[in-house]
Amino acid sequence: MTNAVIVDAVRTPSGRGKPGGQLSGIHPTELLSGVLRALVARNDLDPALVDDVIAGCVGQAGEQAMNIARSAVLGAGFPESVPATTVDRQCGSSQQAASFAAQGVIAGAYDVVVACGVESMSRVPMGSATQDRDPFGPGLAARYSDGLVNQGVAAELIAARWKFDRDTLDAYAARSHERAAAAVESGAFDEEIVAVRGPEGRVLTADETVRPGTGAAGLAALRPSFTDEEIAHRFPEIEDWRITPGNSSPLTDGASAVLIMSEEKAAVLGLRPLARFHSFAVTGSDPLLMLTGVVPASQKVLTRAGLTIDDIDAYEVNEAFAPVPLLWQHELGADPEKLNPRGGAIALGHALGASGTRLLTTLVHHLQATGGRYGLQTMCEGGGMANATVIERI
Repeated sequence: MTNAVIVDAVRTPSGRGKPGGQLSGIHPTELLSGVLRALVARNDLDPALVDDVIAGCVGQAGEQAMNIARSAVLGAGFPESVPATTVDRQCGSSQQAASFAAQGVIAGAYDVVVACGVESMSRVPMGSATQDRDPFGPGLAARYSDGLVNQGVAAELIAARWKFDRDTLDAYAARSHERAAAAVESGAFDEEIVAVRGPEGRVLTADETVRPGTGAAGLAALRPSFTDEEIAHRFPEIEDWRITPGNSSPLTDGASAVLIMSEEKAAVLGLRPLARFHSFAVTGSDPLLMLTGVVPASQKVLTRAGLTIDDIDAYEVNEAFAPVPLLWQHELGADPEKLNPRGGAIALGHALGASGTRLLTTLVHHLQATGGRYGLQTMCEGGGMANATVIERI
């Protein structure tokens, strides 16, 4: 079987996803073009060799409409012969892009392919694509007659049902910032972050969302974000509201990209792979709880890989909200020291369509730095889904 290998993986620094954030003045296509240019420059790669570019993006409206992947490829100066497509599996969009890309290599459809993702939440606010219309339709409404809930409420339900109290959530969030800040201080992100030039000419290289010195005591002062009397009446298990801006991922701008090719092509080009794709899984889950799919997806991918959780050297579990990695850790019996060792989305940000390849980028570079063999990545996704991927360092 043809091995699909990761030759390089890069990302922009994070920007706060609101007006005034450090990346908010940059068009999202240019954010994505920047990481594409960086990949080919870092590897002295002729972009004409790229068979396809597959990008994740959730808010495919406004400046992110009209197949942003193709716009970014052309904006990056790639030859017109390089095609591109944009996919949406909600928060896991670029993880799915990486799976599609690697599976294309394994199937023999591609020799060289880029998986990437972008989201400018400052310029294309979350929910813009619905245009204030019903995106679900009558069939779904009939099936879930009591109505679905937003992700914040889903996080509250998970916290209540798995008995994660506010102190536990805030302590986890503080740990995310502590680990991310330590990674910044040690230079651990230097290999993965590519500089972005802001509109004023300022060169940006640092994650704007990381808050060094964040502690659980400070987070405890923040007010809950999703308090709703009607929801509390419907779900009496929510006795107190626990999800705050501090234990949730922030609105974020960013882009990321991964260079994937067959092992044989990498050898021909004289490029050293960093890791290979080992196993893939994607699952559907309860669309009400929505965020729990990371558990069955991880169980499925471990079974396919013939591995146990103890065989994995590092786990990247997207921190959409603190209850998600805590639930995952509890249900998988995972080692907390291996979980998001460089911090997660609570600190590093969650630029929706870019997050999948951002997690993969961080995981690949962490395994390279530590000598770990296996890494597992998983993302919860809107609508009740999750992707999981196992990679093996080379």
